[in-house]
Amino acid sequence: MPKPFHLGWFVNFAADEWNAPFAHGGYPWDGQFYVDMAKAMERACFDYIMLEDTLMISEVYGGTNGAYLRNAIQGPKGDPSPMATLIASQTTKLGVVATLSTMAYPPFMLARLCSTIDSIAKGRFGWNIVTSGEELAAQNFGLDHLPERQDRYAMADEYVALCKALWASWDKDAVIRDRETGAYVDATKVRPVHFEGKYFKSRGPLNCVPSPQHRPAFVQAGGSPRGRQFAAETADSIIAPSSGVAGIKAYRDDVRARAAAAGRDPDEIKVLFVVAPILGETDEEAFAKFERIRNSPHYIERALAGISAITDIDFSKFDLDKELPHLTTNGEQGSLDAFARWGSGKTLRELVMDQVSRGIDGLVGTPERVADRLQEVMEEVGGDGYLITRPYTTHINRRYINEICEGLVPILQKRGLTRTEYTKSTLRETLREF
Repeated sequence: MPKPFHLGWFVNFAADEWNAPFAHGGYPWDGQFYVDMAKAMERACFDYIMLEDTLMISEVYGGTNGAYLRNAIQGPKGDPSPMATLIASQTTKLGVVATLSTMAYPPFMLARLCSTIDSIAKGRFGWNIVTSGEELAAQNFGLDHLPERQDRYAMADEYVALCKALWASWDKDAVIRDRETGAYVDATKVRPVHFEGKYFKSRGPLNCVPSPQHRPAFVQAGGSPRGRQFAAETADSIIAPSSGVAGIKAYRDDVRARAAAAGRDPDEIKVLFVVAPILGETDEEAFAKFERIRNSPHYIERALAGISAITDIDFSKFDLDKELPHLTTNGEQGSLDAFARWGSGKTLRELVMDQVSRGIDGLVGTPERVADRLQEVMEEVGGDGYLITRPYTTHINRRYINEICEGLVPILQKRGLTRTEYTKSTLRETLREF
């Protein structure tokens, strides 16, 4: 039997498709669109839904927010925490991951929030740990400038250490509910942490009960060498960009080597590569969809505005028909590297056109053809799975959700490549099932 792999879905609590033939309407702000999506994913036995977030409306592309608001890119967005709680309350098995920035929350507040949601989710909650890499996001929180990337990761190391200490401030069996003595909590099993580091300090303890997982599952997207190190030392699951089969194999091998060097079992870390299959009843139909996306009059602007927002580089300034100069950023360097593919010899226009299906070729066609390719790539890379997302620059609709959950996934299940039932109760257990 082939080795099975994991499935997640990378999505924003953002506008759904609103101006196309199969659009829902673009007004999902009561959350029900995403609840329905999560229920479809649960029927298909996905590991988790991952709710991405950013904390600003970008003005990087062209120096204004016009392209972003006009195209509903990077905004508007709803806060992922209540959305995660709503999804958790309406599902029973699916993991729910929310993006929460170490820049935006005091550690005590985040630790308490995560513990509370994990209790509501009965152990199915995950925290996508981000440091925020956008200058405007920093300014929204009272900072003049974004801290340097190395400093952000040093802060994140300490931040996570403090959160772990706060979660550990209650023993798992601290809640005793002893009717004879009238004690709800055994006070000897709850302790302050007296944490004092370079960046953060907190007395503790938390003032909420320990959750089913005691800490949430940790999800992280580490692209740069420093980001990979943080992910290798911390994450239960890693969100990884796709940049060709050789690139993603090298990424996974590197992260696993870093994890082993840090004393972790690499098999406890599930690296999921972001992909956007484009499906049709025939190959011709799927390729026609692919070409419609690429040939849309808005495609290039939307693609460049999106990559500009996450890298803090204004790509409107570069010639579409020339190679990019080598660039560095204080934003998301890993995302920049994955997009630019230094040394490929491709022009900016060609790089943009390659983004439709997120960096792995062969994911356009019938469900059978795409399943073949997903299996082939996993066998070459060695694991651990995929994060489905929408084709680049388009917004998600119910049709696409159904194509994945009721078209592609059943074929993967029949081949023994993805799970057909949930056998574990918590998200961390689900991730470590195989």
